Amino acid sequence: MSDARVIIGGIAAAAVAVGAAFFLYVKSTGSASAAEDGPGPNLVIEVAGEANGKVTVDLLPDIAPKHVAQVTELARRGAYDGVVFHRVIEGFMAQTGDVQNGKAGGDLALAGTGASDLPNIPAEFSEHSFMRGVVGMARSADPDSANSQFFIMFAPGEFLNGQYTVIGHVIGGMEVVDAIKKGNPDLNGAVSEPDRMVTVTVEE
Repeated sequence: MSDARVIIGGIAAAAVAVGAAFFLYVKSTGSASAAEDGPGPNLVIEVAGEANGKVTVDLLPDIAPKHVAQVTELARRGAYDGVVFHRVIEGFMAQTGDVQNGKAGGDLALAGTGASDLPNIPAEFSEHSFMRGVVGMARSADPDSANSQFFIMFAPGEFLNGQYTVIGHVIGGMEVVDAIKKGNPDLNGAVSEPDRMVTVTVEE
């Protein structure tokens, strides 16, 4: 798989400039925590590190059925257990899900470049906007290259609309997301001793 870190490559500077302006305001309103639980399924992420607690994501199979099916399959396999948040940009997003190169305790030099043993997924772009708490799939320059990596928005990022697939939104534990250890802005958000997903499970 090509380098999925493109999600925060060429657009990182724009993200910080646009997203940071909204971050404190949106954080104070708690808009993500007010999101309603839809028909699901839900992805339940136990986070450990600087952040500790449970994050619940309401998945959206109605707008991204193939992506949701792959993420839930990987979660049921336990593939996401122990995977780190390898790239975290203050005021923008936290990226994780590299089941190949992003396991805690291993060599994380290539974290953000790997994928699962499942095939890449064709884009399922929608009109769903990238707001605070929205979960999207990371990909390379090829729109059809999403596989296992995903990111959670700290703040609105409408410049991503129509370019990345939305798979869900946080309905609980956004305060845990906010506490995830941030990366070095001079290294495009790369995180030293990153927080991790201890377990990722699916609730129907």
